[in-house]
Amino acid sequence: MVPSRSFGGDKNLTSVTMFVLLGISKDKELQLSLFPVFLVIYLVTLFCNLSLITLIRVDSHLHTPMYFFLSALSFIDICYTSSISPRMLADLFKDKKKISFVACATQCFVASWMGQTESCLLAAMAYDRYVAIGNPLQYSTIMAPGLCWKMVAGALGCGFLSTLIEIVTCFEMYYCGPNVIQNFFCNITEIMSLSCSNPFISQISLFLIILFVVVGSLVIILLSYGFIAASILKISSVKGSAKAFNTCASHLAVVTLFYGTGLAVYLHPSSSHSTKQNKFLSMFYVIFIPMLNPLIYSLRNKDIKDALRRVMKRTTYLSH
Repeated sequence: MVPSRSFGGDKNLTSVTMFVLLGISKDKELQLSLFPVFLVIYLVTLFCNLSLITLIRVDSHLHTPMYFFLSALSFIDICYTSSISPRMLADLFKDKKKISFVACATQCFVASWMGQTESCLLAAMAYDRYVAIGNPLQYSTIMAPGLCWKMVAGALGCGFLSTLIEIVTCFEMYYCGPNVIQNFFCNITEIMSLSCSNPFISQISLFLIILFVVVGSLVIILLSYGFIAASILKISSVKGSAKAFNTCASHLAVVTLFYGTGLAVYLHPSSSHSTKQNKFLSMFYVIFIPMLNPLIYSLRNKDIKDALRRVMKRTTYLSH
């Protein structure tokens, strides 16, 4: 901390120039043993998402709106986990995990931007599935490449603007101590609780953003699946109904993981005994979900398996 201007009267307070992250655990041996585990998870996350993006790009059979959105989701997951995991891995070797005010704001911005963009993108993907099942004959006309690009750009733009409002209202507040964040990364709700200023405007901004962006996206997803369910019920054959549902199963699993864990992290009651639970949920949300998403979409997806076989055959043929 460094001396700063007078604040709220004649008292000379100090301004926080860095925060201290509590980290995953205080146990040094446990931290060192977790390093290879989290490193492997991070590398697998990068490999799976980059491989999926590359496969979708090189195989013409996957040049459809569904896989275009999936490649965008993989890109977002890479950015999201990369904003937190490398620093977290480095911090496992440190006794005192300090992060500068600017670095904390940057980490918070990127993570929040990607998280909110993902919620918007999942809504776009739900709409895509609705059009594919509810209007199959007009699908290629409605979900034209231009609209797909606009939807992804809209998701990124919405996430950027809402996050900018969050970060500006949060980090323009005055911080004079304490400066310990009870987590392994900069979480906006925990940072706000450390402010010496009145957090009312920041809290209202955060609430409205969550309401309109995150909950709004969830409402669009639920409405889309309501229409999808109605469309599936109109399909006379059991085989046709099962095929239609299977096209949505992976997306439903991703949505459940994303919103279930995310809402648990941000909406569960704060208490002294919830710190460990909050860390565990945050860890799952930040580290595991970006790794699971491409696996969920790939393992049960016939199109991706067929594309992978085609690419491998092509590679084998060229190598000979």
